[in-house]
Amino acid sequence: MTALWVDAGQGAAGDMLLAALLDAGADLAAVRAGLARLAVEPIGLSVREVCRHGQRATLVEVRTAEQPAVRTLPDVVQVITQAGLPGPVTDFAVATFTSLARAEARVHGVAEDQVHFHEVGALDAIADVVGCALALDNLGVLAAATRTVSPIAVGAGTARTSHGPLPVPVPAVLELLVAAGAPIRAHPAEMELCTPTGAALLTTLATEWGPTPALTPVAVGVGAGRADPDGHPNVLRVLLGRSPATPDWATAALCQIESTIDDLDPRIWPDLLERLRAAGAADAWVSPALMRKGRPGQVLTVLAEPDRVDLLCRLVFEHTTTLGVRVFPVERRSLHRDQIEVAFGPATVRVKRGYLAGTLVTVQPEYADLLAAAEQTGVPVKEVARAVGERAVTGSGQDRRAAR
Repeated sequence: MTALWVDAGQGAAGDMLLAALLDAGADLAAVRAGLARLAVEPIGLSVREVCRHGQRATLVEVRTAEQPAVRTLPDVVQVITQAGLPGPVTDFAVATFTSLARAEARVHGVAEDQVHFHEVGALDAIADVVGCALALDNLGVLAAATRTVSPIAVGAGTARTSHGPLPVPVPAVLELLVAAGAPIRAHPAEMELCTPTGAALLTTLATEWGPTPALTPVAVGVGAGRADPDGHPNVLRVLLGRSPATPDWATAALCQIESTIDDLDPRIWPDLLERLRAAGAADAWVSPALMRKGRPGQVLTVLAEPDRVDLLCRLVFEHTTTLGVRVFPVERRSLHRDQIEVAFGPATVRVKRGYLAGTLVTVQPEYADLLAAAEQTGVPVKEVARAVGERAVTGSGQDRRAAR
């Protein structure tokens, strides 16, 4: 399975990530062909080698119209969704721009659909975001279960923007990093090292944050920023590799608590089950049973880590009529899993995915999210579930580090 590590220790921008992905082997022709499908002013890409502090790197220059149209989030989403791009590319690009608009809206105190992207999200950012999505898909990264990003260098000082001088990191970058729980790295440079587009791309891409993960390296890419300061190499690196083999499933030693009850008000069960889960039970459920003299009863079953058993037994005694419980060890085998967020129109659906020996075998959207998406879009729930499931299988969406 493909694994990715992004080294953002010297900063990040959209063109730097795109350059690094191309340097790592993404097909430039495929990226150009995908960008040509966008119904916007012409976008050109030129790629050349440069040197940054004695290190070879790839520089990407985006050529666009001098005065492109000012676009809002709905405008950008329409451009992307109507381009006929692969599903994972569309979903990743839309998720990135949605995160960017959410951050800008919070900074400026306006609705997301009223944000005018200006220099952050006009034509050059469309090229960066969609170009990166195309390159990531070409490299097979969007289907990767693990995408690791290092702590991000953000810089210091002041940046010139369409709103005037702003402190570095600029407010939109901070909003994006806070929302994603992204770590930052101290850096001595008195300049903007991480742009809003760069932050939006990395926070959408990352499934986890940290140093280089365990992998077998396959390719490395180095992308250069346009500036070449004296104090540091203005580059972003990506490392592609193969994840090490993982066990077919995860194994955990748990305890099972049971009690058979035939004289409890049945209205109590739903509340009790929620109390048990809130107190740390891995799961809790009730099964029907036939008791003495044909009386109907219930078997309460609770799964828990060993250190939660005493607390959960106490709750069972306090909230039921039982005089005793049975406790015995069990082994649980569970699929390796992650959770992503899949965009469906204006809605977002959380989806759990389970892997057996590295192969995706189950996809489970959250029903409450499916219902909300259906209500927002007017599409039947079963159609929303089908579309979201298909996109989750391809690995598209905005991953939120729920892997276990």
